[in-house]
Amino acid sequence: MLVVESNVSDKENLVTWLRRQGHDVYSAETGTEAIRVHDSADLVLLDLELPDLDGIEVCRAIRAKCDVPLIAVTARRAELDCVLGLQSGADDYLVKPYGFRELMARIDAVMRRARPRAAPAPTVSRGSLRIDAKLREVILAGRRIELTRKEFDLLYLLASHSETVVPRSAIMKQVWGDSWSRRTVDTHVSSLRNKLGSGQWIVTVRGVGFRLGEG
Repeated sequence: MLVVESNVSDKENLVTWLRRQGHDVYSAETGTEAIRVHDSADLVLLDLELPDLDGIEVCRAIRAKCDVPLIAVTARRAELDCVLGLQSGADDYLVKPYGFRELMARIDAVMRRARPRAAPAPTVSRGSLRIDAKLREVILAGRRIELTRKEFDLLYLLASHSETVVPRSAIMKQVWGDSWSRRTVDTHVSSLRNKLGSGQWIVTVRGVGFRLGEG
């Protein structure tokens, strides 16, 4: 996630909060820098008040290059400013000051619209591992593995996205909702590895999340 914010205090507070939610975040303080580094972001939070370029122009420049989800975050509250922001390519427009919970809800909504998830298959197989969502059953090399409800949900989530890395933030939200701590995921991953008999079934991708391995 890219945070484009010229106010150092606002930037640091926002980056810190997003990282606590499990996001991998980097930042830029100018429009020129944002245009240069945005291509590795999954989502851009763009302040429209920048020291070198108008945020509307930055938004247009980014949108001309790619379709990365983008939320304009600004103190400009006039209706015309909002219209211009959306017409320049922003997917949403949020006026300062705002609450972090509202921002997260808007991020989730924008990401759902931009990248809708395909429904996972009811049964997923990977080598000797078979996961049946309807029966909530895990079979490894012909042997049934007893898992807790959350362990199963975590394993099935990874198996349903077996070709990609699932971000820690997505795991926490989809498996635990609003009731979690950062150690919760690590504890359940460790337990799953023990029950599956190999640490290779769940691979840690440092700074991002986890993916299903080959066992």
